[in-house]
Amino acid sequence: QVRLEESGGGLVQSGGSLRLSCVGSGRSFSTYAMGWFRQASGIERELVGAISWSGSTYYGDAVKGRFTISRDSAKNAVYLQMNSLKPEDTAVYYCNRVSSVTNDKNPVWGQGTQVTVSS
Repeated sequence: QVRLEESGGGLVQSGGSLRLSCVGSGRSFSTYAMGWFRQASGIERELVGAISWSGSTYYGDAVKGRFTISRDSAKNAVYLQMNSLKPEDTAVYYCNRVSSVTNDKNPVWGQGTQVTVSS
């Protein structure tokens, strides 16, 4: 089973940018659709964006036009470029296989990385 480690979060001023990284170890996830998810305190986890093995992307309405998801199969990594950040983007961000989140009875999540956007 692939192990995922998120990084790149931090404290940023509203309007600023951050680039999150998700690096996998063990089993390669290069052929799987990968997604970025986020969860604010007390709020249900939501899908931020996803990218297929072929490079097709999807974005939630809240981040369209501001976030960009990409992947590097050689590095077994997925990235999330976040621009024009808003306080509403404050959350813990996670990456995971879309199929695991959709189909697994109990998906395994990593530690995530905290993103905090100040006004």
